[in-house]
Amino acid sequence: MERVAVNPVPWSKELGFNQGEIVSGHTRTLYISGQTAMSEDGRPQHEGDVAAQWRLAIDNLEAVLGEAGMSLAHLVRLNVYTTDVDLLLPHYGLLAARLGAAGVAPTSTMLEVRRLALPGQLVELEGTAVS
Repeated sequence: MERVAVNPVPWSKELGFNQGEIVSGHTRTLYISGQTAMSEDGRPQHEGDVAAQWRLAIDNLEAVLGEAGMSLAHLVRLNVYTTDVDLLLPHYGLLAARLGAAGVAPTSTMLEVRRLALPGQLVELEGTAVS
């Protein structure tokens, strides 16, 4: 698989994402459903604690990637949904650090939404990975 970053402006790369990516030569695409702070048995975790929910949502995203034989390095698209962008932003560095360690800067969008599927959930991650 070959990835080519498309960045007509430099500021996004400094924040850990590319404006676009051209991906060629891939053989598999994984579309990842929204990952939240859910336990393995499907119970919401860490109500009211955005930092703990953020960590668990990232862990759950990585678990889906791992089950598919992939890692964060295969992620080409990542959407972040949150009920409070201002509350989440101070914790964004956790994700940026994990992506940086994987050597990847996937295209990304962050949106503030009124609520997520289950009451008490504050963050949700969905993505696309290729290998």
